[in-house]
Amino acid sequence: MVEVNKDNYEAEVLQSSLPVVVDFWGPSCGPCLALMPEVVKMGEEFEGKVKFCKLNAAENRRLCASLKVMGLPTFLFYKGGELVDRITGAEVTLEAIRDRANKLIG
Repeated sequence: MVEVNKDNYEAEVLQSSLPVVVDFWGPSCGPCLALMPEVVKMGEEFEGKVKFCKLNAAENRRLCASLKVMGLPTFLFYKGGELVDRITGAEVTLEAIRDRANKLIG
């Protein structure tokens, strides 16, 4: 998984030739930390098809605010540099992430 922040978000996410999934997490977010190992594995599964990135929301508050990320965990889904989907809070399950990642390819 690519670690993104305010300095490389545009290059890694918006200018990516692959569709991108961005995992917004925080060090004090239990559900985020519980999901992380499985999301990393999913990133390996989709390698070459979808780029998986993670962003520490605690260290990038301004960027989160500009993207309207108000709660954790949140996942944003990009295709061609455009935000096409998002899931947040209780909606976030491994099945939901995989389903939306597959839609980015299809």
